[in-house]
Amino acid sequence: MAPVATSEQQAPSRPIKVAEKVFNPFYSPPSGDDGDDSYKYAHYKPSFPNLSWEPLQEQEVVDRGLFADPAKASLFGAATKVKHLTPAIGTEILGIDLRQLSNAQKDELALLVAERGVVFFRDQELNIDEQLDLARHFGPLHKHATTPIPRNGLEEVHVVYNDASRRPDPTAFSKLELWHSDVSYELQPPSTTSLKVITGPEVGGDTLCSSGYALYSSLSPALQTYLEGLTAVHSAVAQADGNRAAGLPVRRQEIETVHPLVRVHPATGWKSVYVNPGFVRRIVGVPKAESDAILNFLFRQISENPDFQVRFKWEVNSVAFWDNRIVTHSATFDFWPATRHALRATPHGEKPTSVEDYERQTGKEAKDRQLEIWKQQGLKVELNTKPKTAKARGYND
Repeated sequence: MAPVATSEQQAPSRPIKVAEKVFNPFYSPPSGDDGDDSYKYAHYKPSFPNLSWEPLQEQEVVDRGLFADPAKASLFGAATKVKHLTPAIGTEILGIDLRQLSNAQKDELALLVAERGVVFFRDQELNIDEQLDLARHFGPLHKHATTPIPRNGLEEVHVVYNDASRRPDPTAFSKLELWHSDVSYELQPPSTTSLKVITGPEVGGDTLCSSGYALYSSLSPALQTYLEGLTAVHSAVAQADGNRAAGLPVRRQEIETVHPLVRVHPATGWKSVYVNPGFVRRIVGVPKAESDAILNFLFRQISENPDFQVRFKWEVNSVAFWDNRIVTHSATFDFWPATRHALRATPHGEKPTSVEDYERQTGKEAKDRQLEIWKQQGLKVELNTKPKTAKARGYND
């Protein structure tokens, strides 16, 4: 009688198929391009020089909006049209050439961006050197440790570039993760940042911005007070690890920094929720379950609540200025295989200031933006600052 085959003999071994490793494009920027060196802006294509930079040190930064005329008469007087795009966030200005701004107009632009979150201009001919000079008016410029710089070696320029050579892989990231405030892990994160699109798709590649002021104003007074006492960890680790995984250099050692969860803008005195899905990892000093629940709630309010948002459709030579202290933003990856190419100049701001520190340092009360606007409109809004006590009910079995 023939021997009976064992189960091991009946099931021959098969190689286990392992899925390819995928990289989140937010943390691992593409290292290549389509190879078209005849492209008009090839000298601004991304490059990753293997450089080593010292850790950033604290610098004195005074917000230029503090010196501005609150009425912004000089800036608005030079415009042909000033158009607010939503009640909470976003303004478009027509008729101004950014190359011709006076220092007074630059200060007023800083204040307008601080108030409105993001301000858009179209048909701007300023080149990257002029864009950098304008950015320096707002503060010392940031050099990014992991993202690409142009081939021509301008280290203070952050290159945003996607073309047909690399299709975004939706298995590598969720749309929620792409919402961020630029390099919020730095000791002094950016202030009035500018981005100019030099090549773009005919359709797609929009940018969405969400207001931290509006998010704060939407919360109950009790939750506002609770969040004002918290801090959160902002981390550069994932971005640095993403570069290493993609074989790209990390030019400055990654850091993690603790910032207040609610910060106050120095020029407006308004309170803003200051967290973002891209870089915030946990709230300090609370149970993990509590931290996760709070952050998930705030992240989803940022990304999902349209009342806080504005969406901008870019055209070639459009320029946006946004305040990274109060705005979280995300781009759409809906334009492949078209090319989208933009250049960013990023001035440092002050160290994030908590409500308690702002009021102690300035002697002023930090304010809720929405309440201040309602006051200007002559509206008195009564807030319920205490939870309602449930009425006693009779027991009926």
